Amino acid sequence: MRNAVICSTGAYFPKRLLPNSYFNALLGEDVDTWLRTNLNIYQRHWCEEDESTADLCVHAAKQAMERAGIKGNQINLIIVATDTPEYITPATAAIVQFRLEAGSAGGFDLNAACAGFVTALDVAARYVRDDPNCNYALVIGAYAMSKYLDKEDKKTVSLFSDGAGAVILKAEDCEDKGYLCSELQTLGQYYDGMGIFGGGTRKPINDQTLANRDHLLKIVYRFPPELNPQMWTRMAKNLCRRLRVSPTEVDHYFLTQINIRSIRMTLDSLDVPHSKAHTIMDRYAYPGSAAIPIALDDAFKEGKIQPGNLIYFIGTGSGLSFASVAFRF
Repeated sequence: MRNAVICSTGAYFPKRLLPNSYFNALLGEDVDTWLRTNLNIYQRHWCEEDESTADLCVHAAKQAMERAGIKGNQINLIIVATDTPEYITPATAAIVQFRLEAGSAGGFDLNAACAGFVTALDVAARYVRDDPNCNYALVIGAYAMSKYLDKEDKKTVSLFSDGAGAVILKAEDCEDKGYLCSELQTLGQYYDGMGIFGGGTRKPINDQTLANRDHLLKIVYRFPPELNPQMWTRMAKNLCRRLRVSPTEVDHYFLTQINIRSIRMTLDSLDVPHSKAHTIMDRYAYPGSAAIPIALDDAFKEGKIQPGNLIYFIGTGSGLSFASVAFRF
């Protein structure tokens, strides 16, 4: 049976490193203690002024390609999952395709906010499984949210970071590994809770948009704190039901990395040890749609991912969008 398997990973972070103390000085108060205690955030990477999303994508992609031992002209599909694109149009994927010299590979952007990478991984896996002409797919989660942060908003400015994570899917004839199943859910009633609301057709950039700072990231209201753990638990159990396994048989859970407490609450609900969820926010804060592929790459480098491992990816994005996908490595 033709299936999509995870062939390699890659990750990239801007060189600019900001410790929590930077924000103590910026905001004139101690935010370091709260960040460390509640979110396990100690530092983050931000883009330089002349660095953008496509740059991050290309660096991460080249690392994944080198590890896979392939050239750009072997890639058949490129999906860039981001809500901080290079431009409103054209797609960031087109720029990445050109810079990677990826021949005539098809490409497009996918915006499901921070659930984008998991959603894109699901889409790419289906292409690889079903299209005999798609043998390699490059999936990138990328985030340059520092470009959209209000430096005076203490609710957002210290949480977010920049980076990119990449995964290459390869077509193989196998039944014992690769893509297994997935699920998408949306709670659209929360669409106005968090986002960058200026710059689209609803609120085009003008003097009023700029005055209201609608071109910058805003948290309009807090989401119920139990929402992510409840949804992640439900989606994990749904995957288990379809695969006829128990949560304890899952080797790794890669969850949206914005809140360490939500991750631990989910694992407690599933009755699995916290060690089954690899986290990166202590070093990289919250790089949005790049968080899950960066965590996957980090776990690979630490030797945590082994052949035969059952892996769940579960992501949340503003909207609210939820996505889950299961792979056997």
